[in-house]
Amino acid sequence: MDLATKTIVVTGANGALGRAVVAKAVALGARVIALDLVFEKDPPPANVTRIALDLTDAAATRRCVERLDRFQGLFNIAGGFAMGPTGYEVSANDWDTMFKINVTTMHNAVRAATPVLLAQGRGVIVNVGALSAREGQANMSAYCAAKSVVMRLTESLAKELRPKGINVNAVLPSIIDTPQNRRDMPNADFSKWVSPEALANVICFLGSDAASAVHGALVPVVGLS
Repeated sequence: MDLATKTIVVTGANGALGRAVVAKAVALGARVIALDLVFEKDPPPANVTRIALDLTDAAATRRCVERLDRFQGLFNIAGGFAMGPTGYEVSANDWDTMFKINVTTMHNAVRAATPVLLAQGRGVIVNVGALSAREGQANMSAYCAAKSVVMRLTESLAKELRPKGINVNAVLPSIIDTPQNRRDMPNADFSKWVSPEALANVICFLGSDAASAVHGALVPVVGLS
């Protein structure tokens, strides 16, 4: 598995998982274009270009992608999680927030990037769904609904784009071992969670030529959880 000669666009590149994906992609030989709302002030690693971008803004996302050089892959890492009240109590604002950060960001990136990949006749898109969204969960209705949209859209795009040389797949992580999750669940057994690095390995595999025969897969990545 390698990403040599490839340029990969990574959304949500400043988050815990995004940083792990960027690092793994670079280690595998890729040049990375990192997109996120904000970045740390430290200089970017070699072979990484950082661009601050609000992915919920479709027009801004399109303009940004149009200015990029050629790229061969899009890794949609941008997203987020929040517990909520019951499904009948969740507010319109909380519902909209889950859809904006998980669905709108991904869909805007796909809409902007897919014409570039189609023009090249080859490319990969990797999305991030959620294992918990394979069915509804208590107090997670907005999150499960949003991630299920990501998963169904992944499958639809795969069927539409497979004949045109573009692979579209998604990973379905369980609990990711991030600082925020450790703060939210301090009594959990962190060793059973999925590390960002382990999840990055699977994402980069799906973005590599080694996965060229894989289309529309929703790959569970659960560690020991």
